[in-house]
Amino acid sequence: MDWNLRYDIHSDNEGELCKAGPTTRNVLEMNSENSIFQQNDLFPSAFPFMADIRRQGKLCDVVLKVEGQQFSAHKIVLAATIPYFHAMFMNDMVESRNKEIEIKCIDAIALEALVNFAYTGKVVLDKNNVQSIMIGASYLQLNKVRDACANYLLQRIHPQNALGFRHFAESLGSSTFADSAEKYIEWYFHEVSQNEEYLNLSVTEIKELLMKSELRVDNEEQVFEACMRWVKHNVEKRKDFLPELLSLVRLPLLSPLYITDRVRNEEHIRYSIQCRDLVDEALTFHLIPERRPLIQSFRTEPRVCDIKGYIYVVGGLNRHGDSLSTVEYYDPKTEQWTMAPQMSMMRSRLGVAVINHKLYAFGGYNGRDRLSSVEVYDALQKKWTTVTPMICKRSALGATALGDVIYVCGGYDGVTSLNSIERYHPSTNSWCSLAPMNKSRSAGAVIACQGYIYALGGHDGLSIFDSVERYNPTTNTWIEAPPMLTKRCRLGVAVLGGKLYACGGYDGSSFLRTVEMFCPRANKWTYVAPMNAQRSRVALTANMGKLWAVGGYDGITNLITVEIYDPKKDTWEYAPDMIAHEGGVGLGVISVPCEKTED
Repeated sequence: MDWNLRYDIHSDNEGELCKAGPTTRNVLEMNSENSIFQQNDLFPSAFPFMADIRRQGKLCDVVLKVEGQQFSAHKIVLAATIPYFHAMFMNDMVESRNKEIEIKCIDAIALEALVNFAYTGKVVLDKNNVQSIMIGASYLQLNKVRDACANYLLQRIHPQNALGFRHFAESLGSSTFADSAEKYIEWYFHEVSQNEEYLNLSVTEIKELLMKSELRVDNEEQVFEACMRWVKHNVEKRKDFLPELLSLVRLPLLSPLYITDRVRNEEHIRYSIQCRDLVDEALTFHLIPERRPLIQSFRTEPRVCDIKGYIYVVGGLNRHGDSLSTVEYYDPKTEQWTMAPQMSMMRSRLGVAVINHKLYAFGGYNGRDRLSSVEVYDALQKKWTTVTPMICKRSALGATALGDVIYVCGGYDGVTSLNSIERYHPSTNSWCSLAPMNKSRSAGAVIACQGYIYALGGHDGLSIFDSVERYNPTTNTWIEAPPMLTKRCRLGVAVLGGKLYACGGYDGSSFLRTVEMFCPRANKWTYVAPMNAQRSRVALTANMGKLWAVGGYDGITNLITVEIYDPKKDTWEYAPDMIAHEGGVGLGVISVPCEKTED
C-alpha cells in the first residue's frame, strides 16, 4: 500500500520534522519508492555568493572590454541571465572560446550596470544613465530592463523632450515606447510645437504631424500657427514648403474672421498662388454653403482625437430646490466622482465653457437674484477666481467657446427672455456686445460647431421652440438653420465627430428622452437612440468619443444619474451616479493626458 508524507524542514532547526506550512522554505516529499528534498531558498541565496566571488576576482573565465575598461565575469552566469550572451556562448561562436571579448554599441557605464544586474537582479536608473542603460538593455535583449527604462522616461516626458523621446524609442525599435511618446505629442501638440525640438524637425516629420487627425487641439488655429512657426524659424530655406504644409492645415475649420484677418494677411501666403487657392477654398466653404459638397476633403473634417477629460459638474439645485456652489468631477479612468473646490457663489441655471484647461461659470441664479458675475476654475492650481462680469445679468443662458473667446447667448434676466449676445475675451478679461439673435431664447442651448455658433430651442416665455439659428462671427449676423425634429427647452447639446447632438428637454407637455443629430454636411436632423430616462434640464458633453448626459429632471424627481451614448453602437448605458448634485447642473470637460503604456 502506497503512502505519501510531506514535511517542511525549518532552516533554523534542520533536525526537526513538522507539518507542511505555506511559509516554509525547505520541503521533504516521500512516497513508497523515493524521497525528494527541495531547498527553496537555494537559488535566491546562490546569486549573492556568485556576486561576491566575482568581486573577489575568483573563478572568472571571461573579461568584457569596452571603452578601455574591463569587467570580469563568469560565462555561466552571463549565459543564464542575459539572452545576448546565451546565444554567444551556447552556439559555438568564436567569442565563446575567447578569454577577452570586445563589446561594442554599449558604453562602459551601461555595461557595468547590466553585468551587475546579471548577478543581483537590480539596476539603479537615474536621469544620467537611463538612456545608455536602455540602449545596452536593448542590445543585450534584456527586455524587462528595457521596459523599466521606458517607463522611467515616460514618467518624465514633457513638451520640451517628447519629440526627442519618440526619436530615441524609434532608434531602439521600441514600438510601444514610441507609440506612447507619439500619443503624448498628439495630446500636447500645441505645447510641443512651441519648443526647440519641434522647430528643428525635418519637413517630412512636420508633414507627418500636421496631417494627423488625432491631434488634440483646442482649435485649428493652433495647427496653423504651429505650421507658420516652423516655416519662420528658417524662412529662407523653408518658405518653398509652405504650400504643401498649408494644404495639411484644415483651413475650412478656421473661423471666417480668422481666415480674413490672420491667414490671408500672412506675407508668404499672399505671395503664393497655391496658398491663396487654399485660402479661397476655405472662404468658399464658409460663404457659399451650397458648394460644400463639391469641396469635401479631409480638410473639412474635424480632427478626431477622442479627448479624455475630467467631467466637472458645477452648481445646480439640490432636492429642496436650493441653488448650489458645489463642484465635483468624474474621472473616466477610475469611474469615480470626487469633490473639488466649490465656487464662491451659489449658481443654478448657469452657463459653462472651457478654454485652455480652465472652466468658466457664467451668471445663473443664486436663489434670490439673477447674476452677471463670472468666475473661473484653474484645474492646475485647483482654485476659483472672479473675472469681469457680463454686461447683462442672465440665468438659463447658453455659453460656448470658439477659438480663444467665449460666447454667452440669451437667458432670463428676471423680467424677460433675452436675445442679446456677449463675447468674452480671456486674454483681455473684457466683454463686448454682438448682434442679437432673431429670437429671445431662455433655457435654450448654445454650441460652437465648424466655426459657427448654433442656438437651439428654448422658449420666450410664451412658446417653446424647435427652431435653430446660426451665428457667423465674420459677418456678425444670425441666419435660420434647419429646425430640430422636436421642440425643446431645457435641452442638452454637444458636438461629437463634427455632428451636433440635441437631447432631452421639455416640449410643453412631456419630459423628453429623445435624441437627435444634425449633420452639417447633409444639413438635416435625424433621430438616434433615445436615452434610458426622461431628462429635462439635462447637461450634455462629449468625452472620449462618446456623449455624457448628466442629471436633469424627469417630471417627478431631480436626477443624480448619468448616461453614456456610444455612436458606434447607437446605444445608451448608465455610468456611476453623481455624489453631490441633483437635477440641472453646469457641465464642462477639462482635458487630461492620454494614458502611458508599458513596453
